[in-house]
Amino acid sequence: MTKTSGLALIKQAEESLAPVFARFEELALYNQEKVLAAFKAEKVGAHHFTTSTGYGYGDVGRETLERVFARAFGAEAALVRQQIVSGTHAINLGLSGLLRPGDELVFATGLPYATLRTVCGLEGNVPGNLQEYGVKIKVIPLLPEGQIDQERLLGALTDRTRMVAFQRSCGYENRRSFMIKQLAPVFAALRQLPKAPIIFVDNCYGEFVEKEEPLAVGADLIAGSLIKNPGGGWVPSGGYLAGKKELIDLVAARLYAPGLGGEVGPSLMNLRLFFQGLFDAPHRVYEMLKAAALFAWVFAELGFTVAPTATEPRTDVIQRIDFGTPERLLAVCRSIQAISPVDSYLTPEPAAMPGYQDRVVMAAGTFINGSTSELTADAPFRPPYSLYFQGSLSYLHAKIALASILKQLKIDS
Repeated sequence: MTKTSGLALIKQAEESLAPVFARFEELALYNQEKVLAAFKAEKVGAHHFTTSTGYGYGDVGRETLERVFARAFGAEAALVRQQIVSGTHAINLGLSGLLRPGDELVFATGLPYATLRTVCGLEGNVPGNLQEYGVKIKVIPLLPEGQIDQERLLGALTDRTRMVAFQRSCGYENRRSFMIKQLAPVFAALRQLPKAPIIFVDNCYGEFVEKEEPLAVGADLIAGSLIKNPGGGWVPSGGYLAGKKELIDLVAARLYAPGLGGEVGPSLMNLRLFFQGLFDAPHRVYEMLKAAALFAWVFAELGFTVAPTATEPRTDVIQRIDFGTPERLLAVCRSIQAISPVDSYLTPEPAAMPGYQDRVVMAAGTFINGSTSELTADAPFRPPYSLYFQGSLSYLHAKIALASILKQLKIDS
């Protein structure tokens, strides 16, 4: 495909997607107003953009940041820390901070993401996994059409069931991500039980994609990474948990130490980046959603299987495209890397990665190492050779990258 034909196809996509982009803008405006209201309510000032050292006692910037997060997500409390290094770390804190030997953890949305399987002891047999500590794990398979099997879930619960966990995003599974309206009735059914379990949601990739977050429809605790949606591309590292205060206190005790909890934890990095990242997040998610819909429209037009389609409602920023062959998948990954602002000269290759059972190939020429709020793509190196696009702080960058991919694939429009 020539540069001109690639751009022509992109232009055609944008014309068709105008109503979709308008819906994204309406959503972004709603979430931007919500976040702004949280900043104003907590009277954020320049004096909060500070660092602290040592134990981090009396860190007013950190405490204010956590109250802003809590308001933005509709939570009683939040733990937003630089010491949390990833979404997996944040989720593990939620699990290990709340579960005790003899407790039962039930995954309601099928097998969790690859790195969580290692955490739980479902794969890899890594020392320190939850099952090694006496936590029993149950996984409820999804129905054939990819929906939560509520009847089977409720039937699997016992007196020892302490927590039911939900993964909002699809991960590397061939299923759709779960909309908030799909989770709500399941949460409601769990709430009606005489002994309701803790409802925990892996919120990675889903923040500010819908008007409501899982806490608004009955979740007790959510967790995610700050180098994904809520960091807005500014935050160099970190993670968050938000929900009921009693649960946040237990998680903080796990992160630091019982008796210390969230009172410690120095802000070694300037907190301005964390405040600014959250404020910018709704707009950045708007850019990501436009990029995902654009990729979906163009590749569907070219005959590839995509999920979700360009016009379907979305609950996360991930776009799956099935390329069918390893050669085509690698060509696209390498094209993304080559058009990246950082490390564009590198060549992605499938490789073993900690926490994954398959080899994984990743295109991630990002300013922040591993940041999936920036334009990235990754895939388990196995059939049907599905590539998962996510992020893009700049829709313009996504357009340039897409034109480059089309040229690399030599597909005529």
